[in-house]
Amino acid sequence: MTPADTRPAATAERTGFVDVHYHVGPDAYVRRHTAAEAGARYAELGGWVVLKNHLGSTAAQAWEARQQGLPVSGSIVLNDIAGGLDPRLVEQAVVQHGEDSGLRLVVHLPTATGRTHRSRLARTPAHPLLARDGLRPLTVTDGSGGLRAEVREILRMARDLPVVISTGHADGREVALLVEEAVKLDVPRLMLNQPANPMTGLSCADLLDIASARQVYTEQTALTYLLGYQEWDDFSAVLARVPRVVYSSDLGQTSQMDIGAWWARSREWFSKAGLGEERITEVVRDAPLRMLGL
Repeated sequence: MTPADTRPAATAERTGFVDVHYHVGPDAYVRRHTAAEAGARYAELGGWVVLKNHLGSTAAQAWEARQQGLPVSGSIVLNDIAGGLDPRLVEQAVVQHGEDSGLRLVVHLPTATGRTHRSRLARTPAHPLLARDGLRPLTVTDGSGGLRAEVREILRMARDLPVVISTGHADGREVALLVEEAVKLDVPRLMLNQPANPMTGLSCADLLDIASARQVYTEQTALTYLLGYQEWDDFSAVLARVPRVVYSSDLGQTSQMDIGAWWARSREWFSKAGLGEERITEVVRDAPLRMLGL
């Protein structure tokens, strides 16, 4: 066996699909897999995975996994517990992520916003501090309802750094503000993060309008459908009709299906939705690689 320190890092050039949203431990909640375990399962399926963590950055985990030849890249979530909307955190994560994967780091705006929402997920806080205090809230807008100056600065950074900005758990009005600002600043890529979730609440009809800008990519997760937050007609319509859709799992929870089962179920859903192979390849591989590619 080739020693780990001499193996070439994995690259996404020949991947069959890209899951841009998968949770591994350590995270705010107990997760099914470590970064290496998840990477190994995606490798078996011929896919690539982007790791996500509500506590902050997975950039270093992803770099280390790639040194083992695993198909993994990373992200950072700018929640309060990670240091909030600080551009220095983005720069640090870009450096930790490295340049070997050929893919951009995903920068998620806050996901812990404090908005009232009772999740249908069965999940366990990963640490007693989180069980006691939870995650402190942070939103992309200030008291006047406008985008925070730090958010605008992070959007500007995306014009020069190898990153993709994600809207996090912004609400529908905030998503509109972020899209407007991204267009104004000519930000090359903005991902609408699981917009069907109850905290954002955007339907396919909404997305056909909001996502019309050329730099906007729309994430469609399996989890929003699995949890009943999204009806089948809307789920299948987004996959079939919205431009620049990137399909993801948003899994990793111990209460939800494992990676192989998700991928098999996804193929069944694509068939039921009447998607042709060209469209399937677009949403699971081509659009994600265009969004993440350098």
